[in-house]
Amino acid sequence: MTEPADAATPEETTRYGDGTGDPAGSADRNGSFDGYDPTGWYDELVEGSGMPRAAARELLAHLQSLTLDELRARQRAAEIDIAASGITFSLYSEAEGNIDRAWPFDVIPRVFSSTEWARIEVGLAQRLRAINLFIDDLYHDQVSLRDGIVPRELLESSPGWRPECVGISPAHQVWAHICGSDLVRDRDGSMYVLEDNLRVPSGVSYMLENRLVTKRVFAELFERQSIRPVDRYADDLLATLRSLSARPDPMVVVLTPGVYNSAYFEHSFLAMQMGVELAEGADLFVEDDVVFLRTIEGPQRVDVIYRRVDDAFLDPEVFRPDSVLGVRGLMRAWTAGNVAIANAPGTGVADDKAVYCFVPDLIRYFLAEEPVLDNVPTWRCEDPTHLSHVLANLEQLVVKPTNESGGKGLLIGPHATRAEIDDYRVRLRAEPRGWVAQPMLSLSVAPTLTPGGVEPRHLDLRPFTLQGATTRVTAGGLTRIALRRGSLVVNSSQGGGSKDTWIVDTP
Repeated sequence: MTEPADAATPEETTRYGDGTGDPAGSADRNGSFDGYDPTGWYDELVEGSGMPRAAARELLAHLQSLTLDELRARQRAAEIDIAASGITFSLYSEAEGNIDRAWPFDVIPRVFSSTEWARIEVGLAQRLRAINLFIDDLYHDQVSLRDGIVPRELLESSPGWRPECVGISPAHQVWAHICGSDLVRDRDGSMYVLEDNLRVPSGVSYMLENRLVTKRVFAELFERQSIRPVDRYADDLLATLRSLSARPDPMVVVLTPGVYNSAYFEHSFLAMQMGVELAEGADLFVEDDVVFLRTIEGPQRVDVIYRRVDDAFLDPEVFRPDSVLGVRGLMRAWTAGNVAIANAPGTGVADDKAVYCFVPDLIRYFLAEEPVLDNVPTWRCEDPTHLSHVLANLEQLVVKPTNESGGKGLLIGPHATRAEIDDYRVRLRAEPRGWVAQPMLSLSVAPTLTPGGVEPRHLDLRPFTLQGATTRVTAGGLTRIALRRGSLVVNSSQGGGSKDTWIVDTP
């Protein structure tokens, strides 16, 4: 794909928010972006002056040449494509159990310039290297604790700490092989890491499917500019997993809890894309500390397991004895070095929002480098001084449980009722170790097609970083959007949606 030979003058001068500069050149043809107004927010596609950002110029010129009805037709085509492809996610309801829903998708992409993305790539790779060195240190010499970089009591109270992993040395000193870091941008354009997801990070299949849908709906745009591809992810993931085994031509399997898991679509999608077996716990067994897969041709040795099962359910011999999702003896096989597990058991010790606070210090300590990407300022409620600040300012803060995901347990202070504030005040005092608090950022927005037309909606981004023998970062990631006006909750399980994410090479 190449850059267009030149850019048409009307495309460069189109403004948004006042309806001027319609590149279609028709006074009675209203563009889909006419009246779009992101005033007060940092917009990912449109500058404060109303001009398109350089990387989004081609996209916005094309979208503005479409009427709103034409853009809606593209959205309907995308939704039909999603339904036909069976792209779903699961919502859990106590009354109805798991309910499959079509993946919520917005047809207007989010765009980064290749220059900005280069910095983000470096920052994400730096972050995961430091986190892995920290985890390896925790299960060996614990010098970072002795040197006071992270408080020892934080480790001792972490639900992700697994004493069974002490002394184990995974290949390349890497414990977290797949990391999904959530990035947010504030009103001034600064990019921050909101949190790191290290245990069983999900969402990458939707990143890949979003691109396939967008390429079919806006094929012409991929012919007219250079957009970084994302379709190498499955190959990169497989190469990362294979690098964890010293055996020639290692056998890799994806371990899934089964069809009732909310991320089962992703498990089966990735197994298919990598060309490896999708297995449930009952499909595997351990003999002489070696893992085997049951097949119609007889047992086959398994060398690498990409597990999508939580630690507690991995091995009933070591963790929960009532688990039927894992494999009895798996930890023995892993400890003996006969199978690699990604992400490794015990990785959750760093997937703790209280530990997240110390990642910049870990980068300085283990890598002797300054962090490329900043954390969001965070107060740890287990610290009495921090707790006092949080209790005094609950109405202005976002409060999070330290070991939950998916937007569960959040208190968004500025949007909370007095009863909710009072309830969280009691919770924080009762169990301060279980909570952190952050300021409510003015999350950036991007144009999103809504029933009322194209409107700004808040969003974040989850890129995926792979580390094995080498480190790789996806070209973009899963952009998640809050579909409800004014909402900051982007999780699909909480009513959010998603967009394709473009990294565009600009002159």
